[in-house]
Amino acid sequence: MFATLAGKALVPVGLAVTGFMVVCCLILYSVIREDLQRAEIVHATNLADTILKSTRYAMHKGDRDTLSTIIHNVGEQSGVDHVRIFNKKGVVTFSARQGELNRQVDKNAEGCIVCHKTASPVTNLGTMQQARTFKNQDGVGVIAITAPIYNDPACSTASCHVHLPAQKVLGTLDVGLSRAEHDRSLALLRIQMVIFTLMSLILTIGGVTALLRRNVFLPIRRLRNYVDSAALKSDIPQPPPHLPHDLDIIATRYYEERKAAATGMKK
Repeated sequence: MFATLAGKALVPVGLAVTGFMVVCCLILYSVIREDLQRAEIVHATNLADTILKSTRYAMHKGDRDTLSTIIHNVGEQSGVDHVRIFNKKGVVTFSARQGELNRQVDKNAEGCIVCHKTASPVTNLGTMQQARTFKNQDGVGVIAITAPIYNDPACSTASCHVHLPAQKVLGTLDVGLSRAEHDRSLALLRIQMVIFTLMSLILTIGGVTALLRRNVFLPIRRLRNYVDSAALKSDIPQPPPHLPHDLDIIATRYYEERKAAATGMKK
């Protein structure tokens, strides 16, 4: 196959198209994956911001029952892995999971070490720095947002639980969203890209093959058949019509040379 003109023409085209499609799909998949991850982070950040705003009034009033109810209701939503609030000492004070209450959080754990890697904890983080990904106990991917709960005048002057104005951070809200749907979307995207690549490859190779066969291979076959038949005949036939320009020149020169040679032999 590789020794034939068809093989030498089609194999490089097939390899080039395959390589091009694979590279383009990998780049596209990487871009889409990054966009989906950023959308996840934005969604988790917005959810954390909504929780903070929803619980602020209950915090100002010291209404622990309302605050606990809000955290519990959010934690029951589909796709939410965990919701918890821990105080400045790292003790979980509110959680959608009852088993986490009053548990000490390890400051060296992922998501905590970002703020506590120095002697003085960092109090301001960008959105991307707040996000972290890990797998929970069930092996499901989770993307979590750690949002500090800042002190404000309403907190430092509240009669129920006064905080000193110098205390900038009162606690931390930790929200985790399941990445199961995200992983399913990426798996489906990979399958769709493989199918798209195969279809594009088949259509491209098929189209190129059809064009080469019509414009190159068939005319070359006609020229070869003409040369073979002319070599066996004493009466030289006319070149086949409607050949491509270059092949027509070859056939015409072959005809003229054979005719001149035959005329010279007669003389």
